[in-house]
Amino acid sequence: MTREQDQRANNETHTAWDANASFWDATMGEGNDFVNLLQWPAILRLLDPQPGQRILDIATGNGLIARRLADLGAQVTAFDFSAELIELAGRRVESRIPITYHVVDATDETALLTLADQRFDSALCNMALFDIADIQPIFHALPKMLKPGGCFVFSICHPAFNNSSSMHVVEEGDNEGKIQTTYSVKVSRYMSHYSAHGVALRDQPVAQLYFERPLQYYFNLGFSNGFVLDGFEERAFPPDGPQKNPLGWGRNFSEIPPVLVARLRLPVVP
Repeated sequence: MTREQDQRANNETHTAWDANASFWDATMGEGNDFVNLLQWPAILRLLDPQPGQRILDIATGNGLIARRLADLGAQVTAFDFSAELIELAGRRVESRIPITYHVVDATDETALLTLADQRFDSALCNMALFDIADIQPIFHALPKMLKPGGCFVFSICHPAFNNSSSMHVVEEGDNEGKIQTTYSVKVSRYMSHYSAHGVALRDQPVAQLYFERPLQYYFNLGFSNGFVLDGFEERAFPPDGPQKNPLGWGRNFSEIPPVLVARLRLPVVP
């Protein structure tokens, strides 16, 4: 997209998330199955948060991951471009919890750099890069915001299996005398960059834009800004896990990962 198209898309996304903020906070609360079973265990392993570390939480939403990190003793700086979400996040925080919230647009590199009065030990972006019209400013800014050896962990919907073109499919067939049911995912687009309207949660007030990019785009953007990939997990629901809707993500699709979590690290230069 052109810069003008990026700006229009960013403005639309900003408006949508302000409109959805109260619904999102009430529905998501402190996490759902995606957070608890897929995202958070991998984030803990790859981010490895330690007491006293300074961690940047990018596009924090209602702050649920920021609160979990702060409960582990980290000093968290969290931001989102939605003032409505930041206000709701602040209401959930006790005064003793070491979180500083800011309203900052992740597509504005200059604004991002104002957060780095001291360099961070690590940064996290949980399930939000695909909601951001232009993610290049984040990858450009982070090397200036992280300590040498610092890492950037991000989780996203798996772009190969869980994108705006994917459809869940159930088929029934006779296999060697037994009727078997097979659940699969059909994907019609992956390699091209495109945006599409969708809903993060059922019945949310306003559809938001998803920005679909192939996996190579994320990694190459990291590599071109000095990062190396040193951690990667593809996350699927366990075969004995929850299944609230027969065609929703859950144990019926235990062989297909809807989420991936990656760790990019800045090498320590001697």
